[in-house]
Amino acid sequence: MKFTTIGALASVAPLAAAVKTEMTFAVLHFTQNQFLTEGPMDPVVNPGAEATHYHSIMGGSNFGISTRGDDLLSSECTTTTIKNDKSNYWIPSLFFQDPKNPDSFEKVPLYYMNVYYFFEPTNDTIQAFPVGLKMLSGNSTTRDPPAFGGGRNLDPSKGPIQQIQWTCPRQSYDPPSYPVDSDGTMAGIQDPNDKGMGAGFPLYDCDGTYSPLRQDIHFPSCYNPEAGIDDYEHNMAWPTTVDGLQTCPAGWIHVPHIFYEVYWDTPSFKDRWTPDGKNQPFVLSNGDATGYSSHGDFISGWDQDTLQTIIDTCNVGTSGMENCPNIPGGVNDNKDCSIKPAIGTMVAVSEVLNALPLNCPVTGWGKGGSSSGTSSGSGSGSGSSSSSPSSSSKPASSTVSSIRPYLFPLTTFIWGLFLCCWNTCS
Repeated sequence: MKFTTIGALASVAPLAAAVKTEMTFAVLHFTQNQFLTEGPMDPVVNPGAEATHYHSIMGGSNFGISTRGDDLLSSECTTTTIKNDKSNYWIPSLFFQDPKNPDSFEKVPLYYMNVYYFFEPTNDTIQAFPVGLKMLSGNSTTRDPPAFGGGRNLDPSKGPIQQIQWTCPRQSYDPPSYPVDSDGTMAGIQDPNDKGMGAGFPLYDCDGTYSPLRQDIHFPSCYNPEAGIDDYEHNMAWPTTVDGLQTCPAGWIHVPHIFYEVYWDTPSFKDRWTPDGKNQPFVLSNGDATGYSSHGDFISGWDQDTLQTIIDTCNVGTSGMENCPNIPGGVNDNKDCSIKPAIGTMVAVSEVLNALPLNCPVTGWGKGGSSSGTSSGSGSGSGSSSSSPSSSSKPASSTVSSIRPYLFPLTTFIWGLFLCCWNTCS
């Protein structure tokens, strides 16, 4: 994501104040281009049980199906570059559905992942996340196009929230990544302000330099202490902008605005499909062929003093949080932090499956299944502008994985079984 550092690269003077007039930020990097673990685990939406679909997880090694913040603080290792960040960050995994054999699925390797920490202009004081704060952004059940369209909107006063996009840098946008005048029902929708971005999966190969297909997920930054850290459906809201300053509701706590950008190694599959402007081969692990249900989860395992110091003193931008001038606990150099999944086994990159994990059926864009009518701008848990609840061995040749710059009616009985399975995987 293209941002420039605002002000000096780093400053030891506190930046937080009663009124903060400039945006500062720092990008959290990870120490390895592989996940901590993977599997059907989601302690935010499905605590203590098997999750409805397969996830890819970064962060502290004490991640499990019942993880809480205190557990994370005692993690033996973390994949983040900051030793005192034992938080967990996760998303649904991405799979390639072979156009020549639709019953064949292969996991798309991670290229790399970043998490932006934005500290935006505000009349509040930005505070560190409470330990154990659970957040969900996005709606895993939807196959509907977002109400706001293809662009991004993080201010509820300007329309329905649209915090989920896909970015596809290309050498040429002729033909465009999304059909002109698409309404989103059979293909994605172009961001009117950026040819390389939109809602839903693009229909062409992302061949930009060091920039394959990217999953973009923004999180809200107003925390409601009355709801508490576990109530991910109601504990977060999006700030409104008043006179250029982001404002949280009275009594709520302004926390950092985090943004996931997850780059997937889609060029590894570029020779195995032919773009036709109508279909594309990638599908999320919950069975979504549209990309509209992209979502992210977060549990804070930050040492609060460390994060508060970074909020108050660090403005290193894209150079990385590891370059902040003052980091209590220091920088993490452990590049071999991984754990076995608490449920099931991890899908190998070279493994060819005859169905998605948990047998999630592929749905959306003519492949069956639809959401209940809610768009990803509403009813999306803590990532929503409303309080509506939601659920939340053939190796592929790799062209980019080796390069890692730091800079996814027959009968009523059968139909019922299908709906049951689809809802289970959402």
